[in-house]
Amino acid sequence: MVVFQCAGIVFWLHGGASGRTQYGGVNLAGAEFGAGRAAGVFNKHYTYPTEAEADYFAGKGMNVFRLPFLWERLQPKANASLDEAELGRIRAFVTYAASRKAAVILDPHNYGRYHREVIGSEKVPVSVFEDFWGRVALVFKDYPSVIFGLMNEPHGMKTELWLSDANAAIRAIRSTGAKNLILVPGNAYSGAHSWNSDWYGTPNGRVMLGIVDPADNYAFEVHQYLDGNSSGTSGQCAGATIGSQRLKGFTDWLRANGKRGFLGEFGAADGEMCLAALDDMLTYVDLNADVWLGWTYWAAGPWWGNYMFSVEPKDGQDKSQMKVLIKHLKSPAQNR
Repeated sequence: MVVFQCAGIVFWLHGGASGRTQYGGVNLAGAEFGAGRAAGVFNKHYTYPTEAEADYFAGKGMNVFRLPFLWERLQPKANASLDEAELGRIRAFVTYAASRKAAVILDPHNYGRYHREVIGSEKVPVSVFEDFWGRVALVFKDYPSVIFGLMNEPHGMKTELWLSDANAAIRAIRSTGAKNLILVPGNAYSGAHSWNSDWYGTPNGRVMLGIVDPADNYAFEVHQYLDGNSSGTSGQCAGATIGSQRLKGFTDWLRANGKRGFLGEFGAADGEMCLAALDDMLTYVDLNADVWLGWTYWAAGPWWGNYMFSVEPKDGQDKSQMKVLIKHLKSPAQNR
């Protein structure tokens, strides 16, 4: 068991020795909604998770929330100050989650882009990304419950370019003195199933070994869905053991290279096959907790409605998927 303290709040984190990963939680989406309106109006085009949601999921035993948001809202202009209102919303959620002994992954949900331009391009030089993360790290470096997720699902670029972007962001974070855990995605939407593939260019499995972190406190974040093409756009699952099958190559890569992994997104629709596949995937992660730090299910949040993967409770009732997730969490009593 790992113990640390933040603002007088003690965190108890379970590790691989218990047969469970250190972190288990959910994506609380909403702040990244309305991406077509880069600015948007709060509570009209986008929103933030509520304290009630943090209470519900922490009460189930979850100890980490991935918080997607738009870079453009937190930093509307390149190389400029962070927006105080948006920063305040993020800080408020981080603080409340900490009171429930839950970590928060800060996730700029931008797909390797800023104002729709690729990071590292002429219009968005890597220095812009470096500036952003330097500012964010300066704010949150004294919050040990905060995890820095560098970027959601980079794609449509050379893997080598993304490596350069990621290393620049890590340099900026560490230059502030921040020691927080960093989650590093790969190229091609950071799919676990394609980590060692070359259809998108040089494989992540080769290039991402070039990550340099002076604090050596990072993990590789991958996403993995269970439908036929791993896109997460269908409610049909490709088989009851498809999750473990698709994670195996990445898991072997982690172990062979002495690295750690984090499953940042995965989801399943209701139904016998998909619930079995969901259970299989998390059982596999549990069995390999020596290299897997944890996971955050996709998704929950106040505006999901009838989204097929949602685990937002309805009329006070747990979703079927939540009943599977609970099997892979520690006792809720330990999070009180």
